[in-house]
Amino acid sequence: MPWLVVMLMVSINALYVATEFALVAAPRSKIAARARAGSLRAAELMDLLHDGVALDRAIAACQVGITLASLLVGAFGQATIGVSLASMLTDAGLAPEVAISAAAITVLVVLTVLQVVLGELVPKSLALQFPLEVALFVVVPVRLSTTLFRPLISVLNGSALLLLRPFGIEPGGHQHVHTTGEIELLLGESKRGGALSPEAHRQLQRGLSLSQRTARQLMVPRGDMLAIEVSTPIDEVLRQLLASPYSRLPVYEDTLDSIIGTVSAKEFTGLYARQQPIPPLRQMLRRIPFVPDLLTGDRIIQVLQEERSSKAIVVDEFGGVQGIISVEDVLGELFGDIADELKEGEPSEMERLPDGRVKLPGTTPLAEAEPWLGVRWTGEAATLGGHITGLLGRLPAAGERFVIDGVEVTILERTPSAVRTVAVRPRPSSNGEAS
Repeated sequence: MPWLVVMLMVSINALYVATEFALVAAPRSKIAARARAGSLRAAELMDLLHDGVALDRAIAACQVGITLASLLVGAFGQATIGVSLASMLTDAGLAPEVAISAAAITVLVVLTVLQVVLGELVPKSLALQFPLEVALFVVVPVRLSTTLFRPLISVLNGSALLLLRPFGIEPGGHQHVHTTGEIELLLGESKRGGALSPEAHRQLQRGLSLSQRTARQLMVPRGDMLAIEVSTPIDEVLRQLLASPYSRLPVYEDTLDSIIGTVSAKEFTGLYARQQPIPPLRQMLRRIPFVPDLLTGDRIIQVLQEERSSKAIVVDEFGGVQGIISVEDVLGELFGDIADELKEGEPSEMERLPDGRVKLPGTTPLAEAEPWLGVRWTGEAATLGGHITGLLGRLPAAGERFVIDGVEVTILERTPSAVRTVAVRPRPSSNGEAS
């Protein structure tokens, strides 16, 4: 009979342990789907998980239940099984004092093993492997326990608050909020566990990076921009539009820092083809939004949606034009390069050359260039070409060769204002020789 009570206490402990882990690990999306399908338990569980204060009380109830179950099983075991075992050892010829000590230690060891294995490790593993099923199963016991232990939880939480207040720590409910780093770790674990395919993992990582990548890192830099001065003759405007791979070109007045709108190649050439009078370029302009160079990718998408525009001009804190960014530039961060007319004429992607070097566009973001360089480059510039130009303090000439941080760099192509493509020989491993 005493062993039945002990196993009951261990089972109660296991229930609270499983509940605590399941509430933290339960997949919110699947619970919400069950709730929409009409599951009352799922709906109740969803309300609990979305209420930070209620979730905090539920976790506290689990902790109180685990503590009480552990104390009760120890006390009951010593008072019943321990006494019986001590009596048996005394009858076997041991001195009463020795028999009592041996019985107490034996019962303590046995109950500890039962608690750790059956009351802690097994329920924790089940809760982490089947969090949805366990969470739905325990939602009713959680509600009852929270009600039963409410006075005790209030006293304990109040005591904890008094102890933490001198350190300036304020209490907060469980909000189940993850940092960006934690989400990246979860994605990695999901990929290793087979829950995410490699492609889905890459896209989710790219999506996560949108909140960290800025317009300056995603834009087409100023040196590669194609733009038209507003006073340019009509015939020259037509020539530039036909030669451009882009559907729209920015129009500026006097300097590139004074962009006043964009002109549509389709609209302009349509008028010309129909032999209709072409109005002055200024009258054909459409507005283009401006965004700061530190605006993140997710906010850029929002701005472009609000402005009903596919492109925006990127400016620095002083209003100087730094480049141009389009929806395709941001989406390319998610899905890789998007092949359409906006990408024609840009330098080709990474290419491995026969001599072992790697050809890279000058517009390659520094973060993406690291695997091909064998070293991380950091600095004021966001692109490979900009970093090289900034280090040299001048625009290098085509064919020029030099070494940066152990990486051999050769300028393959350049425009009048920017590095277009480079060839790099990655830095050798630590046990290799520099080339």
